[in-house]
Amino acid sequence: MANASARHILVKTEAECLALKDKIEQGADFAAMAKEHSLCPSGGQGGDLGRFGRGQMVPEFDKVVFSAPLNEVQGPVQTQFGYHLLEVTERND
Repeated sequence: MANASARHILVKTEAECLALKDKIEQGADFAAMAKEHSLCPSGGQGGDLGRFGRGQMVPEFDKVVFSAPLNEVQGPVQTQFGYHLLEVTERND
């Protein structure tokens, strides 16, 4: 069964998500940005979601996690929770 490890940052607006993505692309630390800005409890762990299988996350999230290149920040990805930046750190297909 396919599984992956990923980290994310959850914020309320697309504009905030894009601003954080820009900061990360300019060298800001993803984990530090997650701790400071993420609305998800995982922010306390730098956005780390651990390992999970296909179908365990909302469909919009799953689609990106199981198709995006590893270690590249993806997003904004909109879900019912808000806007996410995602980084897939490992995947077994």
